[in-house]
Amino acid sequence: MMLEATTILSAANSIPTENAGNFVTILLLTFSIFMILAGAFTSYFGTGKSRAVGAVLLVVGIIVAIVWLFVANYYSYTTPGLADVIWGAFLSIVAAIIGAVIAVLVFLLAIMKT
Repeated sequence: MMLEATTILSAANSIPTENAGNFVTILLLTFSIFMILAGAFTSYFGTGKSRAVGAVLLVVGIIVAIVWLFVANYYSYTTPGLADVIWGAFLSIVAAIIGAVIAVLVFLLAIMKT
């Protein structure tokens, strides 16, 4: 009885390779997109050293995205649907950004009106 419970618990806590690949893809895609956005924002609105830091952030975001795409395609440890994972992750991130922006705008509107 004890052995069966341990086996069930260990099986429930294992992470399949496909889920780990999806997790890493979403993590790195999110990191890349936010680094690119932060870099572009800082480069455009910054002055002096902050403009240079923004350019570095922008380049790092682009490099991470490109390197991940090459590594993911070369090793392709995930299922052949890697493009579907990336597209789904991208849409999830865009939806989260839009939701966050709307929430911040509503918050600012409420604060400014009071």
